[in-house]
Amino acid sequence: MDLKAGRPLAPHEIAELLQEARARTLLLVGPLSDADLRRQHDPLMSPIVWDLGHIAHFEEVWLLENLEGAGGSEGLRGMYDPFQNPRSVRYQLPLPGARDAREFLGRIRRRVLESLHGVAASVDGPLLRDSFVYRMVLQHEYQHDETILQTLQLKEGGRYPAPRAAEPPVPVAPAERPDPGAMVRFPGGRVTVGTDDRSQAYDNERPAHAVELAPFWIDAAPVSNGDFLAFMQDGGYQRPELWNDEGFAWISQQGITAPKAWRRGDGDWTERFFDRVRPLDPDRPVCHVCYWEADAFARWAGKRLPTEFEWEAAATWDPVAGSRQAYPWGDEPATPERANVDALTFDTAPLWSYPGNVSPVGCYGMIGDVWEWTSTDFHGYPGYETFPYPEYSEVFFGDEYKVLRGGSFATRTGAIRSTFRNWDYPIRRQIFAGFRCARDAGEPVS
Repeated sequence: MDLKAGRPLAPHEIAELLQEARARTLLLVGPLSDADLRRQHDPLMSPIVWDLGHIAHFEEVWLLENLEGAGGSEGLRGMYDPFQNPRSVRYQLPLPGARDAREFLGRIRRRVLESLHGVAASVDGPLLRDSFVYRMVLQHEYQHDETILQTLQLKEGGRYPAPRAAEPPVPVAPAERPDPGAMVRFPGGRVTVGTDDRSQAYDNERPAHAVELAPFWIDAAPVSNGDFLAFMQDGGYQRPELWNDEGFAWISQQGITAPKAWRRGDGDWTERFFDRVRPLDPDRPVCHVCYWEADAFARWAGKRLPTEFEWEAAATWDPVAGSRQAYPWGDEPATPERANVDALTFDTAPLWSYPGNVSPVGCYGMIGDVWEWTSTDFHGYPGYETFPYPEYSEVFFGDEYKVLRGGSFATRTGAIRSTFRNWDYPIRRQIFAGFRCARDAGEPVS
């Protein structure tokens, strides 16, 4: 079931969506021991049991205290306040065991379900209008599911036994695809980006507004493992002229010479996703690269990274019709049949496995598989208004973060759309991120 944007949800729809989200969370953590749940597997990530408690506390604050309390809520607090307790120190908190964390999740959920019939029918106030607050809580759990999967990709000890329930479809034959490295031209002009939706979009996606774009070329598909291997074989990691000074200093200090999930043995590269290790597939999108790696590759290729508005225009705008659609393939929401999303493949897919995942100008795979780095710093749009709390978007605005678009294989279908803006530090490699390149239209395409 999708989130049915643009109208209020009935109580039974809310209950069904909440229960489905929780079933997925519990599926992901089901194979883990109590020790695995409490361990901090990487300094960048929380102990997973913290994520579980935070999911429950967020739901408690927004669906119980803010809706039932006469004076509202004091907000997130205690050990589940992410600002008071950053990821690097969460392992030091008095974290619950697995049993207590599940009991907390269940207790809050039972209270929420009991309250639905008394609250959900009301449309008073912006939190309840079009069921926004329920969609926000759902998306929060969806997003933490992806965060948990990032942690499990970094898991210490035995590899995480991913509960795979799907495999990507067989890709279309090479003769039916664009040539490797093909680019498509966007003619430029005045286009609409962002959204005015207030039923599920976050505040940083609003408002919809027009921007003027110069013509540009953009890669027809994400950069592949094979493309990135060619960059490495040409000394890409050792050539400072390809790198931003800050980025080259960082990769040199960290000793980085390949994407995070790649390993070399007996002369050949392998790539690991959770418990599955396979020979490097040159036809899959490169994953687990940071912004600086993407930027260096683009320079090596004689290109650049797209801006986020170029990305959104290439994903949604139909230059012939002079209008946009909600997703690259049309207005129907993302599903695992349309794109490699919703996590249950637990892996990227070979390029051109989802032939319908193509935008009006011919860009493939702009939703799913890997988040795509853009060159844009994370700021609010003109006319931005914080809602419902500044800690989701506003406190992160600035030039420290780069925007990513499009979602990954680990993104739940209810937490991705063409206007969705992710952001992270340019050094981050634990996210399921890749990229595609762009070029000004005045430059020839080889």
